[in-house]
Parts: sequence; structure tokens; C-alpha cells
Amino acid sequence: MSMKNFLELVEIKTKLASFFPFMIGLLFSWFYFNQVSIENMILFFIAMLTFDMATTAINNLMDFKKAKDDEYLKNTNILGKANLNVKKVTYLIYTMIAFSSMVGLYLTYKTSILLLFMGGLCFLIGIFYTFGPIPLSRMPLGEVFSGITMGFGIFFITIYLNISQMGVLGIDFLNGQFLLYGDILQLLFILWASIPMVFTIANIMLANNLCDLEEDIKNHRYTLPYYIGRKNGLHLFNFLMYSCYIVIILAVVMRIYSWPMLIVLLTYPKIKQNIIKFNEQQEKRTTFSIAIKNLILFNTAQILGLLISVILRG
Repeated sequence: MSMKNFLELVEIKTKLASFFPFMIGLLFSWFYFNQVSIENMILFFIAMLTFDMATTAINNLMDFKKAKDDEYLKNTNILGKANLNVKKVTYLIYTMIAFSSMVGLYLTYKTSILLLFMGGLCFLIGIFYTFGPIPLSRMPLGEVFSGITMGFGIFFITIYLNISQMGVLGIDFLNGQFLLYGDILQLLFILWASIPMVFTIANIMLANNLCDLEEDIKNHRYTLPYYIGRKNGLHLFNFLMYSCYIVIILAVVMRIYSWPMLIVLLTYPKIKQNIIKFNEQQEKRTTFSIAIKNLILFNTAQILGLLISVILRG
């Protein structure tokens, strides 16, 4: 398999959806908790990226196996276009999952067994998102699971790997019993801070499903737009994106963030323009990228806001 085919198999361009929660989680740990573990961050980033690539490869493999449309098989799916060997792709997926699992177990050893439960849940969702008789991606649940697993899951685990010893969330074992404890307010603040990433990542899946609606129906994929209709799907797309601004403003008011985070408001004119364009046409080759552009624009502004906040804090 050539490098070009591998990168298309794992859809490397979509990995920004996992990079931003990681990067913002790292900077949030630095700004809000004043804690960063460089070793944990490097290891987690490698494991996270590897597993993300594995789940995307699973998605393409399962789509190839379950496809009903010959045009899709021959000219759209990378396995058909590049005539990739199904067994070799399967072995590659197993290798990537095994590697990321080993790194995850090492990080669990370094921190807490809680990471095993959190990471394990994300692994299960990631695998069964596209694997099995009825994958989550073929149901009206893709936006929910992709948004929460990546937007919140990666963000929270990144923070946890930096603050696992601070008592924000922990577990104790004594005499055959366990005690789960945590700081409710701090956990709620982390949850609130994750919402823009949950929404922007969910919008990528939603935009993809809106663009592929007719093709998905031909291949027996009944995603959210199939059930709620294209018009309501577009309303949801708009709502999720615009809500991100409200979340950031309220986060500044609640002092989760400081005033430099309001830099995200500068992205509003461009993102509004993008949304109007997407509402006019939902087409994979021309307008799907708008959802990715919105994610990049908004979350890059978040990164800049957090960096400025860290610098000003001294």
C-alpha cells in the first residue's frame, strides 16, 4: 500500500477533528489548572491519532463491504478505487488498535484506573461506530457519538492526564469497595468548555450526512438527515455553530475563561458567510469542506485566546 493510499484510507485531512480537542485541552490545563505533563501529552497524542486513523480505516472497510451501489464501490471508496487488499487493510487496523491500546495501558499505569474506563469507553464507541451488524454511523446517532467522544472525550482525557493528582476526579479502593469522588464545579466547568468542540465536530458529521443523503439511502445508510429531513438538518447545523459563540461568552462571564477568549467573536462574519453558502447547497465536492473550515476557524481562535490568556497571566 502506498503512502498516498494509506493517507486516503485513514482520511488524514479529517484528523483535525481530534487535534483541536487535544490542543485546547492541553492549553486549558495550562491556563485553568496550571498543570501540563509533557510526557503524557506526547504519548496520548500518538495513541489518540493512531486510534483515530484506525477507526476511519474501519469505516472505509465496512462501507466497502456493505456497499450496494457499484459506482460507490469502484469510484468512491478507497479500497475499490485503489484495489486495496481487504486482509492487509484488516491487519493494519488490528496493528493500529493494538499499538494505541498498549500506550493507553501505560498511561493508565502512570495515572489511574479511571483512565482505563474512560479510554475503554471511547475505544468501544470508536470501534462500534463503524463496525458490527448495525454500526452507529448507519443510525441517527453519528453526530451525537462523534461529537461527544471526540469533542468531550479527547478534551477531558487530555485534561485528566495533566491533573490526575489534583483530586478533580479520582477513585479509591478499600476493603473490597470503591469510592468515586470529584469536584463537581470543576467538572461542570470542563464540560461547559468542551461544548464548542462537541458542536463543531458533530457538525462535520452532520454536513457529511447532508451531502451524502441520497447516496447513503442507496447504500442503506439511514443517518440523522434521513429521519429529520434536509431542512431540519440545516437548521440543526446552523444552531450548533451559532451556539458556540454563546457558550464562549457565558464561559467568560462565569470566569472559566478570561477576556482574551472573546477573540472568537472575530470569526463570526466569516463563519456566518460559510453557513449561508452551505445552506444554499450541500454537495460533497464543493461545500462539505465548509464544516471543516468552520471547525478550523473557530477552534484556532480558541487556541489563540487561550495562548494570550496564558501569556497575560504570566
